[in-house]
Amino acid sequence: MAKSALLKSSIAKKYWMALTGLFLCLFLVGHLIGNLQLLYGGENPSLRFNEYALFMTTNPAIKILSYLTYFSILFHAVDGIVLAYQNQKARPVKYAKNRPETNTVWASRNMAVLGTLILVFIVTHMVNFWSRMHFDKNMPLQTVEINAGGMKQLFYLTTDGGYLPKAQVDQGMVVIKDRKYFYDAQANVKIKEGYMDLYKITVEFFKHPRYGLIASILYVIAMAVLGFHLYHGFGSAFQSLGINNPRYNMLIKNFGIAFSIVVPLLFAIIPLYIHFFLKA
Repeated sequence: MAKSALLKSSIAKKYWMALTGLFLCLFLVGHLIGNLQLLYGGENPSLRFNEYALFMTTNPAIKILSYLTYFSILFHAVDGIVLAYQNQKARPVKYAKNRPETNTVWASRNMAVLGTLILVFIVTHMVNFWSRMHFDKNMPLQTVEINAGGMKQLFYLTTDGGYLPKAQVDQGMVVIKDRKYFYDAQANVKIKEGYMDLYKITVEFFKHPRYGLIASILYVIAMAVLGFHLYHGFGSAFQSLGINNPRYNMLIKNFGIAFSIVVPLLFAIIPLYIHFFLKA
């Protein structure tokens, strides 16, 4: 009975909504730090970003956090839909004089809509990037151009710090299996592991001559939606958890406002920088 109440009661739903929401805020910060390497990756931003992508997809602890993140997104979305439905059902007849704008902000009245739009963005984002990283058989591997023997040649950069001439792969002397592993064509043993070039597909996506600008604009709009969602959700999460005290309510509110502006803004800068300023 207690377990059922823990999941089914309205108070419990708000509690879990707050917990998953705050966890996803932490995820946003970590994801942003990784993505910002597209802007400040030093002399070789593609390598830095692809090293980050490799770490995020192979580190056991990160894998566990990833599954927790997937669960939190789904739980947060479903919980929000159920709460919105219950609130609507609890008040089926609207008041004759109902002016919610006088005592609530716009974001709080439209959290379900904002959350739904963010969920659509997440699904689209994962199809364009996450799914390609995990399942695309044509996922490119990172190459570097090096002046060897007086002429520029392409090499695959490997995770052990080595270089594998692309010409050898093209000639069939070395073959690529499992989308990133290099094998000796005769002995059929793994000899090298390459970096999946997530940097390349990200840049190509936002610099695409036909849909790159549209994709960048839609990304910015999605980040604006995220900002409005965070604006109300951050402070609301602390209230739902009972962390509500006059001594630090203003601090939480101001931090929430700053978070809801800075994080989405930095995310939004990335596609705009890639499309308009990054030299491919």
